[in-house]
Amino acid sequence: MSIKQYLKIPNSKYKAKVILKWLWQAWRGNQLQAILNASIGLLSVGVSLSQVWAVQHAIDVAAGNVKGSLLFAVGFMGILILCNFGLDISAIWVRNILGIKAQNRMQQRMLDRILRSEWHGKELHHSGDVLNRLEIDVENVVNFLTETIPNTLSVLALFIGAFFYLFSMDKILALITIAIIPVFVLLSKIYIGQMRRLTRKVRDSDSKVQSVLQETIQNRMLIKTLESDAVMVDKLENTQSELRHNVVKRTAFSVFSSLIMNFGFALGYLVAFLWAAVRMSSHTLTFGGMTAFLQLVNRIQSPARNLTKLIPAFVSVFTAAERLMELEENPLEEQGDPVELDAPCGVRFSGVSYAYEAEEGKVIDNLNFDFRPGQCTAVLGETGAGKTTLVRLILALIRPQQGEVGIYNSTREETLSPLTRCNFVYVPQGNTLMSGTIRDNLRLGKLDATDEEMTAALQQACAEFVMELPEGLDTLCTESGGGLSEGQAQRIAIARALLRNRSIMLFDEATSALDPDTEKQLLQNILAGQNKTIIFITHRPAVVDYCDQTLKIEKI
Repeated sequence: MSIKQYLKIPNSKYKAKVILKWLWQAWRGNQLQAILNASIGLLSVGVSLSQVWAVQHAIDVAAGNVKGSLLFAVGFMGILILCNFGLDISAIWVRNILGIKAQNRMQQRMLDRILRSEWHGKELHHSGDVLNRLEIDVENVVNFLTETIPNTLSVLALFIGAFFYLFSMDKILALITIAIIPVFVLLSKIYIGQMRRLTRKVRDSDSKVQSVLQETIQNRMLIKTLESDAVMVDKLENTQSELRHNVVKRTAFSVFSSLIMNFGFALGYLVAFLWAAVRMSSHTLTFGGMTAFLQLVNRIQSPARNLTKLIPAFVSVFTAAERLMELEENPLEEQGDPVELDAPCGVRFSGVSYAYEAEEGKVIDNLNFDFRPGQCTAVLGETGAGKTTLVRLILALIRPQQGEVGIYNSTREETLSPLTRCNFVYVPQGNTLMSGTIRDNLRLGKLDATDEEMTAALQQACAEFVMELPEGLDTLCTESGGGLSEGQAQRIAIARALLRNRSIMLFDEATSALDPDTEKQLLQNILAGQNKTIIFITHRPAVVDYCDQTLKIEKI
C-alpha cells in the first residue's frame, strides 16, 4: 500500500497546472499591489541584513575589537529601526487600501460570470455555499496572490542573503544550518496532499453551516409558524459539529507536522550555538561575530519557517481556487449584441419537447402554438403541467430538446436565445422586490427613468398608493419588499415591468395577491390602447375573460 493510499489522499478534481493557470489569470488584474508588496518586502530584507551588520559593528566597537564611533554605530541602528517602521506602515496601507479593491474586483468578476452563465432549474450549489465561496475563497485567493507570493520573494531573498552572509563567515556552519531542507522537500508532497483533503472538508463544512444559517433567516416566519425553532437549531448544531470535527482533524495533523519541523529547526539552532561557542572559546570568533552568527542563523531559519507556512497557504489557495473554478463550470450563455425586433412581435412554438431528466419523462411534448403579435393569451394548466417550463423556454433560460421556439414580426423571424431576451418584460410569481427604495426597484426596469415616468407606470399598475406614502418613491423596503403587503409589492413589480417597455409582456400569476376590483382595473390599464403581445400564466378566471386566446397545457 502506498503512502497516498494509507493517508487516504484523494485525486484532485483539477490538475495543478490547471489551477496554476487559473491563479495566473486572477493575478493579472492585481499586479500593482503584488509589485508594491514585493518591493516593500525586498527593501525590508535589505534593512534586516543591514541591522545584522549594524549590531555586530556596534558590539565590536564597544568591545574595542574594531575602531569607530559608538555614537555613529548606534545612530545607524536607529535609522534602520525607523526604516523598518516606515516599511511596516507602507505594507499596512497597501494591504488595507489596495487589498479591499482587489477583493471587490474579483467578487465582481465572479458574480458577473455567474450571472452570464446558463441557468438551470436545479442549481448545483446552495446559495449559501455560493456566498461562502464568493466571500471566504475570494479573500483567500486575493491574499495569496497579492501578499503571500510577494512576501515569499522577500522571504527567499532574506534566506539567500543571510545564507551567503553566514557562508562568508563560516562555510561549514552555513551548510549545517540548511541541511534540513532536503528532508523538508521530501516530506512536503505527502503533507500537501493530506492537507488539501482536510482543508477541502473544512471549507465544505463551513459552506454547509452558512447554508443552514441563510435558509433559517430567510424562512424565519415559516419556521416560527411551524414551531420548528428547535429543529433548525439542532440542524445547525449537527452541521457545526461536522465542521468542528474536520477542524480538529486538520489541526491535529498540522500541529503534528509543525512539531516535527520545529524540532528540526531547534536542533539546528542548538548546533549553530554550540559551534559558535566553541569558536569563541578558541578565540577564532569575537563576541560581536557570535552575535552576528546567531542573528544570521535566525534569519536563515525564520524564512525557512515561513516557507513551511507557505505550504498550508498553497493548500488553502488551491482549495479556494478549486471551489471558485467549480462556480465557473457552468457554461456561459450565448454572448453578443441584443437582437431586438420592432413591435408588435409574436412567439411561435413548433413541435417543442422538453424533459429535465430522461427518466422522469417529458414535461412538454410536441407543443405547437402561436402567441400572435399584439394579442393577449392566457396559459392555463394544473400544477406540474409545464407552465413554468413554458416560461423558461420563452425567456430562453432553457433550450428545446426537440423543435424550435421563435420570435417574429411582420418582416423577420429569429430563434429565441439569450440575445432576444431584450424583447421581453417578465413579472414572476411572488414578491420580487429587493432591499432599497421603491425608486431603486423601479429603476431596475429603466435605469434613467424620470420621476414622471415612474409615477405614470405606478398609476398604470394601480400602485398610486406609493405617492401617498410619507417618503413617496424614496420609501425604503427591506429584504423581499418587507414593509409592504404582497399586493402592494406585486403592483410595484408590475410598474417596474411597464417601465422596461418591451414588445412582449409575460406575467406569471402576477395578479394572484390582488383583490378582484384592483385586478380588473389593472388588466384594463395594461390592455388598453397598446400593441404589445401579452402572455398571462394564470389560474384566475377574471384574467381569462380579458384574453384573445387560451392555451391549456395538460399534464403528461
